[in-house]
Amino acid sequence: MIEIKIPSPGESITEVVLSNWLVDDGQFVEKDQEIAEIESDKATLPLMASESGKIEILIPVGTTTKVGAVACKIDTSAKVEEPELQSAKKEESPKPEVKVETQQQLKPEVTKSTPEYSNVKVSPVAQKLMDENNLNIDDVLKGLKRIGKHEIEQVIANKSVNGILSSPKKENSRDIERKKISPLRKKLSERLVSVKNETAMLTTFNEVDMTEIIKLRNQYQKQFTEKHGIKLGFMSFFTKAVTISLKAYPAVNSQIEGDEILYPEFTDIGIAVQTPKGLMVPVVRNAESMNLAELELKIKELADKGRAGRISLDDLTGGTFTITNGGVFGSLLSTPILNPPQSGILGMHNIQDRPVAINGKVEIRPMMYIALSYDHRTIDGKDSVGFLVKVKELLESPYKMLLGEKDANEILLEL
Repeated sequence: MIEIKIPSPGESITEVVLSNWLVDDGQFVEKDQEIAEIESDKATLPLMASESGKIEILIPVGTTTKVGAVACKIDTSAKVEEPELQSAKKEESPKPEVKVETQQQLKPEVTKSTPEYSNVKVSPVAQKLMDENNLNIDDVLKGLKRIGKHEIEQVIANKSVNGILSSPKKENSRDIERKKISPLRKKLSERLVSVKNETAMLTTFNEVDMTEIIKLRNQYQKQFTEKHGIKLGFMSFFTKAVTISLKAYPAVNSQIEGDEILYPEFTDIGIAVQTPKGLMVPVVRNAESMNLAELELKIKELADKGRAGRISLDDLTGGTFTITNGGVFGSLLSTPILNPPQSGILGMHNIQDRPVAINGKVEIRPMMYIALSYDHRTIDGKDSVGFLVKVKELLESPYKMLLGEKDANEILLEL
């Protein structure tokens, strides 16, 4: 028997929550197989089986336990049964003699549904219940887009004696589901409250005409995907524009440490990702040195790790500035909250066609509101507004990300 102990997620962390077992008690596990998920107030990490064998679970799901505690034991002497041995056992067991005709007689004839319901989707569990109880879609409550197990059970319960189905009654539920706050959510709550109490946070707004970026994406999307193996999104453009703007306005990239203000010469950009366990902000390090393809690949890698609960502490620590995209959820405008100890965060929003004045004429353009929340203790109004205007200019004229303020003709003519 070998012991599998709770690993340490990082320095200063002494307690974790065993949030989920990925295997059953008594199950045979393989070496290096993920057997559980451990959640701390900073990250979620997997618990691995160090050897193959039969597992004995010692800590229940949801238990808060100390780092180093024994989570389970593995009996390495146990062997998984070979497939040949399992098939031999099946052959030895007597099989009940059932005639095919008898099965056909016992199975009820299922009537076909009318064409009116030909587009209704039925889940496998629901279809099985319908077959077992001699029901078809006509018998089920009209108007449903998808039939599940619950609806079928309702129909069976309301089936009258003469076979005519009555409409299922709607039940008014007053149940309340209670869930314990996870360490990650608790820590996030504490940090958000501290931001409101300990910083002088303000938000400034602007809007971006996304015409050129959308045109660029549509024109080169196929070539970009074929060459780099990933689609060209909006986040890489925003990240690139932010890194250039932070160089122009270093105060927005600053943070307070004690009695000093730090001005990093690098730009480590945190990308806010919504995960099943809450908001996480993995960091793209030295984003200023990456091109658009490298940014897209790194952002996708970190987002996938976050959603899969495999973000490490190294992925989350640091960061000099954060970008959050509420537009993917349909947000038109918001005031993003700072990610301490950073002094600035940029909020992206939904793209909507709106009438705007272009050269004295009203045109319909794809517009996006952008918002910069900043700590007024380190960032003055001039820097905050200038930074946001710079981001706007770079996004509306993407060539400036490469050539600077001058266009290609001016550079060619050395003007």
